[in-house]
Amino acid sequence: MLLLPQPPLSRPSPSLRHPPPPSATPSTSPTITTSDPILSLHSRHYDFSPLLHHLSTTTTTTPTTTTTHSPTHLDPIDHHLVESYRAVPAGLWHALLKSLCSSPSTLSSASSLVSWLDRHRLCFSLELLYSILIHALGRSDRLYEAFLLSRENPLTPLTYNALISACARCDDLEKALNLMSRMRRDGFLSDYINYSLIVQSLTRTNKADSTVLRKICDELESDMIELDGQLSNDLIVAFAKVGDCDQALLLLGDAQARGLTLKSATLVSLISALGGGGRISEAEAVFEEMKEQGLKPRVRAYNALLKGYVKVGSLRDAEAVFAEMGRSGVAPDERSYSLLIDAYNNAGRWESARIILKEMEMNNVRPNSYVFSRILASFRDKGEWQRSFLVLKEMRNNGVHPDRHFYNVMIDMFGKYNCLNHAMDAFEQMKMDGITPDTVTWNTLIDGHCKSGRHDKAEELFGLMEESGCPMCTTTYNIMIHSYGEQERWESVQRVLEKMKSQGLLPNVVTYTTLVDIYGRSGRFNDAIDCLDDMKANGLKPSPTMYNALVNAYAQRGLSEQAINAFRIMRADGIKPSILVLNSLINAFGEDRRDAEAFAILRYMKENGVKPDVVTFTTLMKALIRVEKYEKVPAVYEEMIVSGCTPDRKARAMLRSALRYMKQTLAS
Repeated sequence: MLLLPQPPLSRPSPSLRHPPPPSATPSTSPTITTSDPILSLHSRHYDFSPLLHHLSTTTTTTPTTTTTHSPTHLDPIDHHLVESYRAVPAGLWHALLKSLCSSPSTLSSASSLVSWLDRHRLCFSLELLYSILIHALGRSDRLYEAFLLSRENPLTPLTYNALISACARCDDLEKALNLMSRMRRDGFLSDYINYSLIVQSLTRTNKADSTVLRKICDELESDMIELDGQLSNDLIVAFAKVGDCDQALLLLGDAQARGLTLKSATLVSLISALGGGGRISEAEAVFEEMKEQGLKPRVRAYNALLKGYVKVGSLRDAEAVFAEMGRSGVAPDERSYSLLIDAYNNAGRWESARIILKEMEMNNVRPNSYVFSRILASFRDKGEWQRSFLVLKEMRNNGVHPDRHFYNVMIDMFGKYNCLNHAMDAFEQMKMDGITPDTVTWNTLIDGHCKSGRHDKAEELFGLMEESGCPMCTTTYNIMIHSYGEQERWESVQRVLEKMKSQGLLPNVVTYTTLVDIYGRSGRFNDAIDCLDDMKANGLKPSPTMYNALVNAYAQRGLSEQAINAFRIMRADGIKPSILVLNSLINAFGEDRRDAEAFAILRYMKENGVKPDVVTFTTLMKALIRVEKYEKVPAVYEEMIVSGCTPDRKARAMLRSALRYMKQTLAS
């Protein structure tokens, strides 16, 4: 292995010219009256102070291969130290190194000690010394030095495991996984701790996905390694977090069958994932198993189950969980109350939500701004934006000040319902309260004005955002690209695109979809196709939404051949056509007076398992009326009803128009 080179020794102090020999008399008492780990070693026969002083006053550098060979001559001080400590057993060197590695301040001395021992061949279990040092360097985020220590000589299982552990602790997962692959190729098996550390790191850094986790499980299975308790818990938590509840449940059953101990936090993670995915019956089963295993559910477990009931809209069950918490002596926390308030809001029981707020106050659980932002979001989603003023009043009564998230929800709500004056008032009040608008605030405000057709104000806000120093994101530029596209200001579109790229932001799928949409609706089809090609060249996969925008643009202009060509390209890209794309294709044929081809698309939908919707049948009726085949319209209307679609106002109007024409024809 590479070792630190020793530069010329500095002139020693008089006390080191003749260091005292190690004590020959064993310590009579093992009792240690100090917490200093070095003094602990002193009590075990040897005084390492001269050596440590020598190492601390000698400048060392990064290990190199030149020091892996025995020196041809010794400095007098080194010679005396080597002779003094030649009889020290390996166990004491290991203990001394662990003591030095326990603190970042003595880590350099630890590195120097390993280099010194290796150079003078005083400890023959150097592999363990290096693994101890690598672990310590990893804990101190000095991963580069850890790799230098193991660069030259072939890695052993011990040093492999130490390096993998160091990488995982530093969240350098790419290196950790590569090392694990190399270790397997060299015929060695990693230990449970490293698998656990890698899984924990994946979970902690949100880099886990089901594919990577399943690959780890496959490796364990192929090596016929049974999971231990810690690794089972870590894998269940990881699979739950990425939403792969089936695999998490499989691991849970395996762990229970082998009698492994499962942690409460593990089961809570699984309950939360199942509840969040709407699999409430399975969440209930895990919750009951938790109690059967003697694990008393605490507030996090109840909250996980409560979240599931709120997700599926089961208010009665949510109330039952809340009541059980009280019977079990588990005090609800702010999260518990927030979830119950969500349940009442979703059920439209605002007064019940207000009662819960009062109950929180009585139980000394002060609601925060997030609770009120959830109430506000519920009103926004139901279109009851007027009730936002009641929420503000309730906040003031509870002494709660709105935070940035609350204001962002309020601005979004007012923008959604075209109450832009109220949105601007909330924006100004936000700044008066000393809250700095963030990227979400600005984007929401700009987007609201764009959607309302107030493009001048949106552009003004875009400029103010830039002046404020708030960082712009890809979403910001996408909004402005759409705004300029709506106004057919193509030079401004290109200017914003260039500015976006100059700031290191690359166009994403939404950017290209927006460009294809605005170019297509303006008849700039060549530009739309160029965007599609650029997107593929940059390694991005076109979305169904993009193709729908392109097909629909052709359809609006009756360009059925171009629409069907775009459809073929979409199929060649491996994208399954959505109902939106197929409806747009029907519309293209209808606008081009090609009703036979329009009905061919209907047959294609039925043959490929795509259920026609009310738009499908309405568009077909419009195609028949365009070619004056009024007598066929009632049959399409009837098929619409038989297929389970409820005719809308437009469909009924078309039927009346067809019947009226048929009546007039018969009368004449």
